[in-house]
Amino acid sequence: MPLPRRNDAGSTFRNLDWTTVTIYLIMVFAGMVSIYAASYDFDQASMFSGAEFSGKQLRWIGLGTAVGLVILLVDARMYETYAYPIYFVLLVLLAVTPFVAHDIKGSRSWIDLGVMSLQPAEFAKFATALALAKLFSSYHFVLNAKPMNYVKALAIILVPVVLILLQNETGSALTFLALFFVLYREGMSGLVLFAALFAVVIFVVGIKFTETAVLGMPTGQFSVVVITMIVAVGMTAVYARRYEVARNLLFGFFGVGLVAYIVTLCGVDIPGTPLMLGTLGAGCVYISIEAIKLHRPRLFAAVAAAVFGIGFLFSVGAAFDHLQPHQQMRIKVVLGMVEDLRDAGYNVNQSKIAIGSGGFFGKGFLNGTQTKLKYVPEQHTDFIFCTIGEEEGFVGATIVTLLFLGLILRVIKIGERQPTTFGRVYAYCVASYFIFHFCINIGMVIGLCPVIGIPLPFFSYGGSSLWGFTILLFILLKIDASRKSVMVY
Repeated sequence: MPLPRRNDAGSTFRNLDWTTVTIYLIMVFAGMVSIYAASYDFDQASMFSGAEFSGKQLRWIGLGTAVGLVILLVDARMYETYAYPIYFVLLVLLAVTPFVAHDIKGSRSWIDLGVMSLQPAEFAKFATALALAKLFSSYHFVLNAKPMNYVKALAIILVPVVLILLQNETGSALTFLALFFVLYREGMSGLVLFAALFAVVIFVVGIKFTETAVLGMPTGQFSVVVITMIVAVGMTAVYARRYEVARNLLFGFFGVGLVAYIVTLCGVDIPGTPLMLGTLGAGCVYISIEAIKLHRPRLFAAVAAAVFGIGFLFSVGAAFDHLQPHQQMRIKVVLGMVEDLRDAGYNVNQSKIAIGSGGFFGKGFLNGTQTKLKYVPEQHTDFIFCTIGEEEGFVGATIVTLLFLGLILRVIKIGERQPTTFGRVYAYCVASYFIFHFCINIGMVIGLCPVIGIPLPFFSYGGSSLWGFTILLFILLKIDASRKSVMVY
């Protein structure tokens, strides 16, 4: 079993990944400057004033850096040894939070400590990452060895999700789903990620296109069935490598479609839903027969994809109806189904105006009109990127993007050089969190994703977010700094 020989502070700082530390420091101080610009008004005090958001953020940065130093001084073995206790303590805190937290815009996720308020969900990220890394580093644990291993991994990921959803904090809960990328790195089939992408496509198409236009079917339903047919043919050819079966399947689907088209031209009404589902069902029967004849069980993956696609299609409506009205409206705005520039679409529309008005070089520091006149709500927290886009333009937005890309790639590199499973899995957890937050926040600000309250790490205002990501990153730095003193037995 790999164990560090000893905890040496001098060794830790000699072996510390200073590139990552430098990127971290640049990002947190650039974030403080952006917060000052986002919250600036013309009679505002100094950037470092404790009365301003930027001054408060500087305080969080100082305290967060102190926490990071303490983390670097702790023996690296402690994080693996106490991974499960830390995880269970955070679970208890998450479970208690809805009962002690005040209602803030419908969410009960903030615990008031008098001098400050903390959001336990932000700290649950590093605790969940530690627990997942501990599980994968268990003796003889292999994800694909038996189904129970998947159950254990999913339980560690999904229990915090459920507890955070009980706080009515959907955005923070969705963050933990990024850990599925870790499962993929550790051996989970790529079919799972493909299924997730397939589900997103079905959801978007099924919800967006509801008008009746093709064979008496809603356009969305018709499109999803066609897409499912294409997926079945593609998986038969690419995944199962049975090209003749895929060819016959393709000709069969195309032939039925051509006959149906000719019949409709003759003025005969055809019930589209039974025809399309019947054709797909016949294709699945054909694939199953060939799978048995050829002793090719991989062909059943195409059948499973078809069943999954149709089943998910007819459950989309029910799932959408169970969302909160404001969540439904945000999705409709993103999909272009509703143009609500005064209510649900206001934030995103003003954000896009701010970013677009910045041009290539931006309007200059503190010269942004959209942000200075407070047209964009929450512009110092979740919508901080629009301030960067307006004042620093395309150049500034690109620099921020490159900083995140550099940090993510550096974390992945750190993960790949770890001599222990614990270190590698924890590093990929960290990378997954950063990828999810960066992509969703930027997508949210420019209108590609629904507004779900995801902060931009190290840039958005808030002590809980800053501390949570700082702890997450500095634990990784400590584990990495100790890798050269690991003894493998």
